[in-house]
Amino acid sequence: MSDIITLLPDSIANQIAAGEVVQRPASVVKELMENAVDAGATNIKLIVRDAGRTLIQVIDNGSGMSDTDARMAFERHATSKIKSADDLFSIKTMGFRGEALASIASIAYVELKTRRKEDELGTGIVIENSEIKENERITCSEGSSFAVKNLFYNVPARRNFLKSNQIELKHIMDEFERVALSYPEIGFSMYSNDNEIYRVDKSNLKQRLIGIFGNNYNQRLLSVEQKTGIADIFGYVCKPEYSKKVRGEQFFFVNRRFIKSNYLNNAVQRAYEELVTDKSYPSYFINILVDPHTIDVNIHPTKTEIKFEEERNIYALLHSAVKESIGKFGIVPSLNFDSEVNLNIPIPKREEGIKVPTVNFNPSYNPFKN
Repeated sequence: MSDIITLLPDSIANQIAAGEVVQRPASVVKELMENAVDAGATNIKLIVRDAGRTLIQVIDNGSGMSDTDARMAFERHATSKIKSADDLFSIKTMGFRGEALASIASIAYVELKTRRKEDELGTGIVIENSEIKENERITCSEGSSFAVKNLFYNVPARRNFLKSNQIELKHIMDEFERVALSYPEIGFSMYSNDNEIYRVDKSNLKQRLIGIFGNNYNQRLLSVEQKTGIADIFGYVCKPEYSKKVRGEQFFFVNRRFIKSNYLNNAVQRAYEELVTDKSYPSYFINILVDPHTIDVNIHPTKTEIKFEEERNIYALLHSAVKESIGKFGIVPSLNFDSEVNLNIPIPKREEGIKVPTVNFNPSYNPFKN
């Protein structure tokens, strides 16, 4: 009887991996923007056409890559972040698994232009169906430019499952906002079909929030800050009167990585008890810094879920920090009987020789007598 177990070709293995990594155009945007951040870029530009179906391009002024690194970047499990298994528990960068670029190159046409600062010429690579079609020395700017064209061109079933352009563009904007909020010290811009959607210069977190969500946020934000030996918590929450009927502007960042956590969301929601209705959701933008050894970020393909060692303590710290922020800014009325209060009530002066008032009347007056 002949053997029936064989090894999958790399192109098929990459397409299978792409099913986990690349769910929609926004997944490509996330991976490319995070790579630009890891490259040390100070300015990142995102260009999309047809909600990412036709083109997704990310241009950065980061460190760039050598010719060898540019080719190796598209190999499966190629990474500059992991040297041993212990490194998985001390990750401080965004991407680390080394599957993203290989997966993207298996389901799209990819063009890469990259140059390091010390090099006179850069590298140009064109990849189709996981195969390098062109690899040449070119003249280009310092940094990297990744252009992903015709996403899912060879997986039509996946392309048919994409939503309308409006919905897919909204997912792309969400990913852009998450990365831009994580790194306010980096300048970002986004263009869709040649129309500028976002342009934010490097700034602090508050200015970044105003730049993305509008000037009216300047009056809505309350600062949150608490430092302990377990975690440092900082960021902003919105005043209760600006709570919304739908979940939306709720952001958690752990070590500058966007995460989703219903457990931590409950800690914030509880801090707003009796201030918002049951069907209202407060907005928040909260950063949590912890020791990388106390979390595991490798439990979900999209890396949006994290496992904490000190989950209960972080819950309590977060709830306390938000509640303190709301009370500190006078949203919750309170009385402090220990503080000295001067009401400044004027006391009338006593006058000497007070006279008793007298009444003059006619004892013989009769109103019924004619």
